[in-house]
Amino acid sequence: MKKVKVKELQRNEWQIERDLVVKEGKVYMLKDEELRVEIIQLYHDVLAAWHRGQWKMVKLVTGNYWWPGVMRNVGRYVEGCDLCQRMKNRTEEMAEKLKLSKVPEKLWTYLMVDFITKLLLVAGKDAILVVCNRLSKITYFVATIEGISAEDLARLFRDNV
Repeated sequence: MKKVKVKELQRNEWQIERDLVVKEGKVYMLKDEELRVEIIQLYHDVLAAWHRGQWKMVKLVTGNYWWPGVMRNVGRYVEGCDLCQRMKNRTEEMAEKLKLSKVPEKLWTYLMVDFITKLLLVAGKDAILVVCNRLSKITYFVATIEGISAEDLARLFRDNV
């Protein structure tokens, strides 16, 4: 009682049992951060607990102990646990199943076009135009410059593909 600086216990929810202050059947922890972290650590790091996340940890700790801010302390401890962060449930929606693309029926009906840029300057060219036919997988690589205009790109495509 002297350590807690409580003159008188109010109502029936507070009791003293074997030099411990008990509130509603739970041991009240003094404002000793190291001891509080040690209690959380004992519940968190045992194999039976097995990194179950913040809310299950709060339930485990508050089964026997209580102090102001217990949920905040447990939350911080769990947030700092690398394994808990990797194992926690994700609330995002699952992606849909992949759908097969239609197979083209004729050559050169569907093309994939891309640029490879930021290359070293060789013979005045610093990029590659990549054109691939989806049906036959025939691929053309055409040396070009990075800042090519749409008109020059059309000309390059016509002359090389």
